[in-house]
Amino acid sequence: MISLVVLSVIFSLYFYVEAFKWGMNAKKWAFAGLILGPVLLPMFSISRHIHWRNAVGFNNLYIAA
Repeated sequence: MISLVVLSVIFSLYFYVEAFKWGMNAKKWAFAGLILGPVLLPMFSISRHIHWRNAVGFNNLYIAA
């Protein structure tokens, strides 16, 4: 039981930092990470991609070297 709480806190910190780095609502993602833990990872990565595509644009080509 205690390991689930620790895991949720770790993922809450992870989602807070990553959302802050990507310019997303960090408090919302931290709270969701605290509640859902690692289950939130696929939804976060999709949301991060959508946020990036809205910022860059859908018709622009971006090649990472």
